[in-house]
Amino acid sequence: MPPNFAEAKAKLSHLDMEENPATIRNKSRDFFWYSPVLKDAMDHLEADFVINAKSEDEIIEILKVCYAHDVPVTMRGGGTGNYGQAMPLAGGCVIHVAKMNKIKEIGAGFVVVEPGAVIKELDDELKEKSGQELRMFPSTYSQATIGGFIAGGSGGVGSANWGALRDLGNIKRLRVVTMEAEPRVLEFTGEELHRVSHAYGTNGIITELELPLAPAYEWIEVFVRFDTFRTATEFAGAITAEPGVLIKLASVYAAPIAHSYFQRVKPHVTESDHLVGLIVAPHNIDGFLTLLERFKDGDVIYRSDAVTWDRHPGPIYEFGWNHTTLRAMKFNKGLTYLQVRYVGGLEKVMEAYEAFEGKLHMHLELMREGDGIAFAGLPIVQPMNKDELDQLVADHEAMDCMIFNPHRYTLEEGGRQSADERQLAFKRESDPKGLLNPGKMIAWDEPDFDYADMYSYKNTRPKPEAAE
Repeated sequence: MPPNFAEAKAKLSHLDMEENPATIRNKSRDFFWYSPVLKDAMDHLEADFVINAKSEDEIIEILKVCYAHDVPVTMRGGGTGNYGQAMPLAGGCVIHVAKMNKIKEIGAGFVVVEPGAVIKELDDELKEKSGQELRMFPSTYSQATIGGFIAGGSGGVGSANWGALRDLGNIKRLRVVTMEAEPRVLEFTGEELHRVSHAYGTNGIITELELPLAPAYEWIEVFVRFDTFRTATEFAGAITAEPGVLIKLASVYAAPIAHSYFQRVKPHVTESDHLVGLIVAPHNIDGFLTLLERFKDGDVIYRSDAVTWDRHPGPIYEFGWNHTTLRAMKFNKGLTYLQVRYVGGLEKVMEAYEAFEGKLHMHLELMREGDGIAFAGLPIVQPMNKDELDQLVADHEAMDCMIFNPHRYTLEEGGRQSADERQLAFKRESDPKGLLNPGKMIAWDEPDFDYADMYSYKNTRPKPEAAE
């Protein structure tokens, strides 16, 4: 049956529904425009209507009505995801959860919270009331919501110590509502968490989260300058691997990123300087300095606990992760990025650094991975068209670099390039009509798709015609 938008809107009109076309457009968008490919493919998309949900009961009501009238539903938090996770490919209803922002419980080592809580505001309250903080957060800390981070993110500031979001222990419990004739409310822990974490809201709506906490510190933020990219990368790897030194962030910026794109850092570096950004626990700053002495060409040029610069650079986390690309795009809107895992460690990073000179500037984020570390790349890519970007991706994959493609919007193409059978099986249970964030899961739309030829997938899903 075609969706009946008018009837669904009428039955939900008593809720907080947006009427202003500009607001509807704004709340239908995320940061997809980081990618020139996604900007071209998605810039026209918007919801038919937006509802600002205030409670789980309202979400249940919305899902029930939309199910009965075949209306697609897409979830929206802060809208800071940057590969189209929250873009309504088929129009329909966008549920905005900014008003579901209550902290329900703070305990020893955990917090229970609604999905619409802005992460920085949540963290500030945790520190004030309990002396604890979240283990990790995205560089969009001051805008992103906690539910959106869990549903669309994979790691961030804190991953240098705690690993990826989906690593064991980094999510304790999720409460989820299904989209059926009679929506169910389910609670997931343990292995079940993988059904809905990093699933873009394609198979259930998260209405409550229980997350682990860590002791809060007055972290010291540091910039260290190096003569060579290799030494900068070696040091960032060493500080991340050092078991006795607690850090929250280790970012590497190859020359000329700091000089070209970091406006308040520029006076303190040259075009040839490579930079490492760190967030270090105050009680481990001595360990950091001792380790740095082993790397003869490294110089501390900034410490947040002893600022000598005329202009404060702002939070160092806003130089890392996806903010690196954002800062570069302010100087050249044509720039974009990739997301790369350099399988093979430092030598693979160096191989890629040399192979793609002139096409990109290397930017690395260090992460814990199992009992070791991983080099995650978010390199800044020179202006390219779609064919050139596809070739750059192919060239990386030919070198055995794992690409999490930020120029595609499906779960599989932006992930590990295979179907997640747990998520697919749960979608069959929880969303039998396929109305939750449609078009984002290849495994649902094309079950027999051959992932050996990953980028041959063409999503030709048209926007459905509404019923008269």
